[in-house]
Amino acid sequence: MRDALLVVDVFNDFEHEDGSALRASFHERLPAMHAAVDGARDRHVPVIYVNDQRSWDGDAPKLVREAIAAAPALAVLEPAQGDPFILKARYSAFDHTALELLLRELDIERILIAGSSTEGCVVQTGIDARELGFKVTVLADACATTDPELEDVALRYAEEVGGMRVSVAESLRVAAY
Repeated sequence: MRDALLVVDVFNDFEHEDGSALRASFHERLPAMHAAVDGARDRHVPVIYVNDQRSWDGDAPKLVREAIAAAPALAVLEPAQGDPFILKARYSAFDHTALELLLRELDIERILIAGSSTEGCVVQTGIDARELGFKVTVLADACATTDPELEDVALRYAEEVGGMRVSVAESLRVAAY
């Protein structure tokens, strides 16, 4: 089975109503996000970044530079040369983006999702992926949340209703995942 790791909304300014809670969770879970990216790279799994656009100029490298300048710890998640980077305007990474086309071109069957926020963009991306016929694994420890209770509900929904698997980033380091 051919996998891809989707890294969703990690270059974030946290300037919104739930921003402080998301920032705290994000920094707590940053090591697992880093482990997910490293584990994918170790297994030669494509790493695809999908991020909210903060402006309409389409300048993803600028978005990354500005986010890292504001929060240097994010440098561990910086895209490598050649990693696809898709900007999105809505919750789902699939909503009005070229992500499905890219995944089909790469013959991806299963997406692994890390990023933020679990109860928002992560699970919505997983729902849309399932609707498009992809298998989905949410790497829960590598996803930030605005609220642990909402996250629990979202992950339960993802598994029990959405047909997604919920796992941990460490599983990417294990051969034959």
